[in-house]
Formats: sequence, structure tokens, C-alpha cells
Amino acid sequence: MQTGPNNLITDIAGLRVGHAQDDTLKSGASVLIGAAPFICGVSVMGGAPGTRETDLLAPDKTVQQVDALTLSGGSAFGLDAASGVADALRHQGRGFPVGGQTVPIVPGAILFDLLNGGDKSWGDNPYKALGTAALAAADTEFALGSVGAGTGCTLASHKGGLGSASIILPSGHTVGALVAVNALGDASPDGQHFWAAPWEIDAEFGGTGLLPDAPTTPPNTKLSSHNTTIAIVATDAALTQAQCTRMATAAHDGMARALVPSHTPMDGDLIFGVSTDAKPLTNETADTLWIGHAAATCLARAIARGVWHATPKPGDLLPCMNP
Repeated sequence: MQTGPNNLITDIAGLRVGHAQDDTLKSGASVLIGAAPFICGVSVMGGAPGTRETDLLAPDKTVQQVDALTLSGGSAFGLDAASGVADALRHQGRGFPVGGQTVPIVPGAILFDLLNGGDKSWGDNPYKALGTAALAAADTEFALGSVGAGTGCTLASHKGGLGSASIILPSGHTVGALVAVNALGDASPDGQHFWAAPWEIDAEFGGTGLLPDAPTTPPNTKLSSHNTTIAIVATDAALTQAQCTRMATAAHDGMARALVPSHTPMDGDLIFGVSTDAKPLTNETADTLWIGHAAATCLARAIARGVWHATPKPGDLLPCMNP
């Protein structure tokens, strides 16, 4: 299998990603927007999630499509990023029609980055404006590392970051991932080799290869509650909301491959699953199986890429793995 042209989630036609951040705050927000509303499910496997409008993503709920998704720092304050996106989309006339009103559907998830060394002494919540700015910046090409929702991310030993990756399946379907990596654990057992190394393509996160020997000591952790890795996996395959949820569930395998430990009681690990509904399935059983596998491998790679592309900033509490 090969990556898409840019090795980004936006290799899926119609999707765009935008970032906004404040380096003094050491936090930010990222937005995924489609050319049209897209089908969306969600899978939560961490013990401490923070979310907006995820209940409506269950397959038995009335609304099957959403207008955008937000990933944000700021803990509960960061949920306001979705409000900025919703306001901007309403001005554009986008949203779910209800009795002459237009209501943009913008689910979101947040991570805890309030103790990362940034200045959090704001007067007014800054995340609504960050959400609005991230939407305005949405494009098919975007930066990785210390940007958007990845701005203030940390791991146990190094800075985290914003990562993305894509893959084209033999069936012709494209799968991609977008992730803000802020885990309790680490992406590397030794600061040189990534847990995700078996799935690396074309030295996309340094090409340092596999860990020479199995670890003999417990993994490093923050052993605190300021964590959470939040992600989106997407495909152009025509999936139902239930199938998007299953794709998101399968993608958690990639999180466990790339971050050790993961899905802990002090992480809010969450993955949205998105379909642009553009390309029919040719063999439903085989296609959905391989799409789930691709989502997991893409997410593992995206996590490592986010950490690899993190850049040092004044006031950082942790070093970058690739300074």
C-alpha cells in the first residue's frame, strides 16, 4: 500500500483541515471540514473524555451527518472552539435545516494542556476565537507538529503534537488520520525508536527503525490527569454511520500500537470515524475489514509523525524528540 499524494487526511477529496494556535497560551484548535456534510461515528476508549455532541453520532440517532469536527486543547474550556466553528458555518448558510432555521452540527473533543507552561490567565475564553480562526484557515495542505490542537501537547518524556497520514488501499479507497497526541504514556521507549516503527512508510517519521530489544522496564508515564489523545480517521468509502463507528473502534488498535500505555483511566482517548460517501464498496465484508486495518495503521503513523514534527518553543517543559 502507498500513501496519498500529501500523506495527509486531506488526500481524501473534499476534506480540508485548519489550525489556529496561540504560542503564549501554548494551546490551539484544529478543524476538519468537508465540501459537504459527512457521515460520522465515534468511539471512546479512554477513561476521561471531554466531548461535545457525540451522543448524536450513535447510529440510531436522527442526524447521520455532521458539518465539521473540532479537536482542541484547553480541557473543558476548549469545547468552546466548536461554538466558533458553528457560528461561522451558520453565517455561511451551512447546517441541519430545522423549521426554517439552520443549525450547524459540529461535534468536538478536547485534551488537557492547562499545565504545560503556557499562560492560562485569560479573561475571556480564547477557544471560540481559535475555532473560528482554524475554520478560516482550512485547506488541503497543513502543517504538522506544534500547531493547532497539537500546540501544547505533551507525552511522558517529550513534546507531543499534531499528526496526519494517509494510505491508498488496493480497492482504490483512501483512508487518512488526523490526531492530537497528548498521551499519559510515550510514543518511544528510548527517545530514538518509535513504537509505531513497524508501520512506517518512506521514513516519514525519521526512519530510525525498530527497537533493537524488547523493553525490560515499565514504560514512562506522566501519572497524572493532564492527558488525552484525540483523533479522526476518515475514508472516501461509502460507509454507514454504524460502519464509521466500527472503523473508529478498529483505529484504536493504532493508538495502542503507537502509545504505551494507552486507553488509561487518566486518558480521554477518542476517535471520530468519517466517511465522505464518495466511492461505493465492491465487497462489503472485505472492504470494511481492510478499511479498519488501514485506519489503525494510519493512526499509528500519524501519532509518530505528530511527535516527530514537534518543534521547540520558549517556556517548554519537555524537549522535542526531533529537535
